[in-house]
This record gives sequence, structure tokens and C-alpha cells, in this order.
Amino acid sequence: MSYTVILSLIFGVILAILSMIASIISFIEREPYAGKKLLLLVIIIMIIYCIIPCYVIPDQHYIIISMMVIPILLLLVFVVPLKHNVDRSANSITCQIDERDIMFSRKELKKGTEQYNSYYRNNEDKLKMDNVFRALPGLMSPESKYYEKFGFNASEVLFDVINMLHTTIKGEVKRKQVIYSKQRYTSFIKNWTKHLGAHSVGITKLEKYHLYSVKGRGDEYGDQIENNHKYAIAFTVEMDKTMLDSAPMVTAIMETSKQYLEGAKIATLIAKWIREMGYDARSHIDGNYQLVCPLVARDAGLGEIGRMGLLMTPKLGPRVRLAVVTTSMPLDIDNPYRGDSVIDFCTICKKCADTCPGNAIQNSNRELINGTLRWQISSEKCFTYWCKAGTDCGRCVSVCPYSHPNNFMHNIIRRGIDNSRLFARVALKLDDILYGRRPKPKKLPDWIND
Repeated sequence: MSYTVILSLIFGVILAILSMIASIISFIEREPYAGKKLLLLVIIIMIIYCIIPCYVIPDQHYIIISMMVIPILLLLVFVVPLKHNVDRSANSITCQIDERDIMFSRKELKKGTEQYNSYYRNNEDKLKMDNVFRALPGLMSPESKYYEKFGFNASEVLFDVINMLHTTIKGEVKRKQVIYSKQRYTSFIKNWTKHLGAHSVGITKLEKYHLYSVKGRGDEYGDQIENNHKYAIAFTVEMDKTMLDSAPMVTAIMETSKQYLEGAKIATLIAKWIREMGYDARSHIDGNYQLVCPLVARDAGLGEIGRMGLLMTPKLGPRVRLAVVTTSMPLDIDNPYRGDSVIDFCTICKKCADTCPGNAIQNSNRELINGTLRWQISSEKCFTYWCKAGTDCGRCVSVCPYSHPNNFMHNIIRRGIDNSRLFARVALKLDDILYGRRPKPKKLPDWIND
């Protein structure tokens, strides 16, 4: 047996073991489609590298060497850095968002009230679009497409508890400040936030463009936003991948409401602790924000804004929920996230746009909007679909290649994407092959229907 045949056998066994490990991980992740394809790859590798070389064929040495060169070249694609070409020339946000314009605020307007009449008097173009979603069953409605009594009631309970926490977003500040260094405050807040259950946490200066210009929900509707805090603490909480796999069915809103509550609890505790230390603080939680959480989180170094308009984090993609605490406590700030690889990948991927059941995500390139290049989703189309489905959908989050579990196998792929724009294109093709270009929602977890 020649040395090239022995080398081919060793090479084939190594590739087959790696493919088998990837297949097992896929089955564990409830991805049988990918698992079966990887098992097929194991068989193909064994045939090519372990069986065929054992037969004497013309130019055998050259063929075997060629077969080994191809995987090595693919490895080089992963290892050799290749810069992502992303236009950063326009990245200056020039205006604030009026919270009254967001869909959650418009949903709460009651026909015949002064707020309703005033808003649509000034925004006639939105009335026709909003009447479409108002004619539909609505979120968690018994008449909605994915109604499931147990799950919808569970979500209602979670949102009710979040509403109870709205009374705690502000509070009395201790008169005597406890003076420590910025580093000491910052270190404790970050470590405690993670100990309380956050996945990542960052700090930024609170900028005017972070804040809504006018309050659009609750008792403060129509009031100018006034927040003189200097710093903003942003953090993420992880959403369970298994629950999102069935999106847009009931598990999507069950998981969203659960993680909004987790974020609200953590933000409430952090703000309360800061006030106990003698500094003012306000938590910004679901249903009661003064600011745009994804913009704060991006500037705090937690991620980049992707095609679907959500924060794309390095290890979990958009599979997170956000909360923010603003404060006067002196803190060390983090650098904004420079996610060129994320922007580049979102530019070529488009899986969220192709899969969105409401056709709310644009398939085109970024556009210059209010001083910055970004993608703009159709919030009206998105929310209209929610009102049909009865859930907050989450299909875009579920299919995003960045949303794969945070484990060794997927982190290697993320590392390669970050390293090379060429590898990013290879990774996207592999994701389409293994998981499908338009993957279907998975069945609900068994315990939902027990």
C-alpha cells in the first residue's frame, strides 16, 4: 500500500469523524434535515477517501493528492483574512423617532377618542394601512390563525406581570451618594447583570437620537421625552432556539413574553440598585420605553442592526430580547460594535426577506435614511401579519443563520464569516444546503400539546 493511499485513508477518517460529529450535533439540535445530509456526506467521504484509493487506477497518486488539496483550499478560505467591503461613509443619525408613529402606539388608539382623531388628522396616509390590521383578529385573539388557549393565556400572564413592573421603572434616590470609582461601578453592574441572567451587557453615552422625541404610549402619551441621564446600560437576554423553531406558532410569543419579563426584572433590579447607591436611574422595559433599544445596544457594543431591523449579536444573532437602564451614575463606556461582517452577510443572505410570511423585509440593498445607510422593514406589513397569526411571528429570527445555537460548531462558522467575506459566501451556501433556503416551521414541542 503506497504512502498516498495511507495518507488518503487518514485524511478520509478525519473528515468522516468531523462530519459525523456535525451530524450528531444537528440531530441534537432538532435539525434532522441537516443531520441526514451530513450522514450522507460521511458515506461519500468514506467512499472517496477510503475505498476508491484502495483500487489501482491510472494516475492514482495525482488523483489522491488532488482530493486532499480541495479540503485544504477550503480550510485556507476559512483561515486567510479577507476584508468585508462595507460602506461606512454615511452613519450619522439626524433625527429622533416619534413613538406615536410606531405600530404598538397606533394599535392602542381608540376610534372616536381625541388621540385617535388628532393622530390621523396629522397622518392621513397611515389610516388606510392601520384599518387593515384593525379588521383582523389581533394579537393572541381566539380567532387568530395560531390560537392555542394554554400558550396564549401563558403569554398574557407574562405581559400582565411586565405591566406590574411599569410602576417600578422610576423611584426615589437615596440622598447620600456612595462614592466609588467609575471602574468599580462599571465592573459590578456588568458582572451582576450577567449573574442575573443577561447574555451580554454594554454601556454607552446616552445620545439624543437614542431617545424618542414624544411619548406614544400610556399616561404620558403626547408628552415630550425628557431624560437628562448621561449613560445607558444595555443588555441582552437569550431566546430559546427550540421555542423559536416553531415560529410563527404559539411558542414564538410565549418565548418573547418570557424573555421580555426576564429583561424587565433585570432592568428593574439594576435601576433600583443604582438609586440605592445615590444616583438617579430609570429602567426601559417592554411597553414603557423612552428610547430605541437596538440603537442603544449597538452603540454599547452589543451588536449591529441587520436586514430585519433587529440587533444582530455576534454569538446569538437576532435571537435576543433587549432592555436598557439609563442613569446619572458615572460609568466607563464601551466602543460601538463595528459589525462589517454582519452587514456584509445580511447583504448577501436575504433569508429573512425570502421567508417572511408578511413580506415585510426588503430584499434590496441598504438605503440612506435619516443620515445613515440601513434597511427599512415595513412595520405595517409586519404588524398586519401579527394580527392574522395572533403571535409576534419571529420567523425571521428563527431562520437567520446567525441564530443557530451558541456552540463550538456554529461558533467556528461565525468566526470564519467574521474573518473572510469569501468564507461568508461559502457558509451561506452550506446553510442553504443543510437547513434549506426557506425552511418550514418545526412542530410544536411535545409538552405544549400534552
